[in-house]
Amino acid sequence: MNLIRTYIQSFLNRSGGYIFTATIIARIFSFLTSWIALQLIPNKELGLVLFSWNIITFLIPFIGFGLHQSYIRYGALTNNNKDKKSLLYYVLKKGVIASGVLSIIIASIGFLFPFKLFKTGHYLSIFSLIFIPLFLFEVIKIKARLEHRNKVVAYCEIIYNSLLIVTVSLFCYFFQENGYITALITTPIITVFVFRKEINIQLKTRIEKPSFINKEFWKYGFFGGLANVATMLLFAIDILLVGYLLEEPESITAYRYISLIPFSILFLPRVFITTDFVSFTEKITQKKYIYNYIKSYMLLFSVISIGFVIFFHLFDEITLTFFDASFTQYRESFFILNIGVCGILIFRGLFGNLLSSIGKIKANYYITLTALCINIISNYYLIPKLGIKGAAITSALLMWFTGITSFLTFVYYYKRNNFTV
Repeated sequence: MNLIRTYIQSFLNRSGGYIFTATIIARIFSFLTSWIALQLIPNKELGLVLFSWNIITFLIPFIGFGLHQSYIRYGALTNNNKDKKSLLYYVLKKGVIASGVLSIIIASIGFLFPFKLFKTGHYLSIFSLIFIPLFLFEVIKIKARLEHRNKVVAYCEIIYNSLLIVTVSLFCYFFQENGYITALITTPIITVFVFRKEINIQLKTRIEKPSFINKEFWKYGFFGGLANVATMLLFAIDILLVGYLLEEPESITAYRYISLIPFSILFLPRVFITTDFVSFTEKITQKKYIYNYIKSYMLLFSVISIGFVIFFHLFDEITLTFFDASFTQYRESFFILNIGVCGILIFRGLFGNLLSSIGKIKANYYITLTALCINIISNYYLIPKLGIKGAAITSALLMWFTGITSFLTFVYYYKRNNFTV
């Protein structure tokens, strides 16, 4: 227990408590924002906007062609302040251009491609304006993380989500679905303006490009984007296949809600990794430090996982009845999913990021892509036979598969010093 206590204290010393609080606030405000939009916008119009927005969310990992993801890893490995400044300048300049190109591509597709759903192309074209401000917002947060100012990261998130709930309420009240689109686009713009001093660099100034920027630098960001999209698809594919194979809207609803609590707990490892990624990347060559970090992390999340599974196993009926009394028939599936998320809590959340830290982000992508293929094949067999339980079994097994595979892959590369710094 001393190891856990020391680990948590270290986490708090790095302002992890602020990140935790900001994450909770963001989740609450996100729920309220969705609820407000639902009250102020007719369902049909809101559905069209959300359909377009969901397409955009799959493209967001590619803002700046992924350069913000390269920035956090290479920035953490750079000790020279001059190189850090040059790196920020390079990422900003190239990333803004890349985000602009992405906006033009998506806007062109929106205008030229004949979508079946009315106004989808129109909404996509408008939403494409969000790529540049979102990229700048990510760079601001990453710069603060690289400078070990996690409080600033927390403030960014709190202000962003506070502004979002205000703009959605105001614009939706007066302009309905058009107001919702306007709110989603203007909120990151306003937030970037508030924190503009964080990236106060004259882009016209001539700054020498850091020597470590090469094709690998760009490939790291690109594969980071691919890995994120593949992960998003991995979580989304279950719902899609349940709907497609069972053709029962009730089953879609049931699976969505019985998976809500298991998937919601996954914010915890994200909080710790957001707080600690820069710190352990800076010390990635110090094997004693990394092994101690791994030991502390896994011990803490093993305890959390055991407590989580036991608690919701004891109170599964009460929990599921809270959503709908009919969901109690899915108690077994609920338990299976709770067991499954432990694979992410203990393994995947940590070792996926450690692989990124040692520059093996391609491995993350290939692991997730493999899991995605297995998911589709397995669900095509299990869902028709077992229904929702089949989807739960597949999902749980793959969460452990990706976690353990990430662990073994990291150990393989790290023990052999087969990584770049």
